Amino acid sequence: MGTTDTRIRCPWCGTDPLYVRYHDEEWGVPLHDDRRLFEFLILEGAQAGLSWLTILRKREAFRRAFAGFDMEQVARFDRRRIERLLGDPGIVRNRLKIESAVNNARCALALRDEFGSLDAALWRFTEGRVVHHRWRRPAEVPSTSPEATAMSRDLKARGFRFVGPTICHAFMQATGMFNDHLTSCYRHAQLAGA
Repeated sequence: MGTTDTRIRCPWCGTDPLYVRYHDEEWGVPLHDDRRLFEFLILEGAQAGLSWLTILRKREAFRRAFAGFDMEQVARFDRRRIERLLGDPGIVRNRLKIESAVNNARCALALRDEFGSLDAALWRFTEGRVVHHRWRRPAEVPSTSPEATAMSRDLKARGFRFVGPTICHAFMQATGMFNDHLTSCYRHAQLAGA
């Protein structure tokens, strides 16, 4: 983003170059890659109680620590590996969140086996399509939704942790299940195919 960039964006991304790049290139873009979906599921859980910018700044360290978010590898993490992760200053060193990531990898593999892909399992909550909202003001954008509540309920029943309705809603926004860019944001129309 240069000084001549006058495009209107969602106000939540502010002016931090990392946040702006995330807003412009990733947030709300429909994602159908199992590994990246798993990454967002783990990162959204790690974000609980923190800012998303904090997680973005730690993202590369998370990728290194969690084997590039390879579900099979993370599912095999043992107690020793978890203890090592607790000493890694590059990630969020919260035992419950780290243990939940390993647990969620195991649950995600079971989900993938049942539905054929993590993509199919997670996108079923929007019937495989993007839901295009038309929010005009930040105050209109909800922090949860019926779809996210259904996803949360389903994932919790399957043993997932750190997947409450708010986390699931943020996950659905990030992975493009919802187009929640404000209508004034230049990305809304692009993602709506206009």
